[in-house]
Amino acid sequence: MAAAVEGTPPARARPWTFLSNHGHVLVQVSRDPEARLRDIAAGVGITERAAQSILVDLEQGGYVSKTRVGRRNSYRVHDDLPFRHPAESAHAVGELLRIFSDAEAPAG
Repeated sequence: MAAAVEGTPPARARPWTFLSNHGHVLVQVSRDPEARLRDIAAGVGITERAAQSILVDLEQGGYVSKTRVGRRNSYRVHDDLPFRHPAESAHAVGELLRIFSDAEAPAG
């Protein structure tokens, strides 16, 4: 078996990311609070149904609020809330979002 090129994952490696889909949705919403559900889903690479379910979780957790503006939704991220996991709960989600706020969104 050939050795992997430095900096690339081995061929059999399971794909994974550092952020969960909940984190990805939160980043998408923070980048574009006026985004349509289909655009959020496409940006994360999940179905609209999954994105909608995640947005409900984020709303119920208080991390996102939704306002109806005409026929569309506008989202507000409450970035002062702490991370949910005890290991990161001393940090606000806004700290993570700031990392991505200046980063250019990847072309889709």
